[in-house]
Amino acid sequence: QVQLVESGGGLVQAGGSLRLSCAASGRTFSNYAMGWFRQAPGKEREFVATIRWNGGSTAYANSVKGRFTISTDNAKNTVYLQMNGLKPEDTAVYYCAADSRGWFKLHLMATEYDYWGQGTQVSVSS
Repeated sequence: QVQLVESGGGLVQAGGSLRLSCAASGRTFSNYAMGWFRQAPGKEREFVATIRWNGGSTAYANSVKGRFTISTDNAKNTVYLQMNGLKPEDTAVYYCAADSRGWFKLHLMATEYDYWGQGTQVSVSS
């Protein structure tokens, strides 16, 4: 049974940093891509970043490029999202997701991802 468990969310002032973690279990993810998405109240879920677990290719939303960094720790089966220079508009629930076809192409649409975590709240005050 695949499990994705996010942690690391919280309340931070604008300009601050947070690191989100996503612990993955239940299968071998070496051929997967892992993504981070976010959803603010009243808005659609949107793509933030994705990384190919085996090879490290990445893609970012324009809104976070240069501020956020996605990475993996194979030994810990964990995906991270380092968020620097946070802005109030980054406030959302952040979700980790796994894409079984990510070995072929990095996907930016939530519908392409097979498994999802429960989410972690990130709040940025101005």
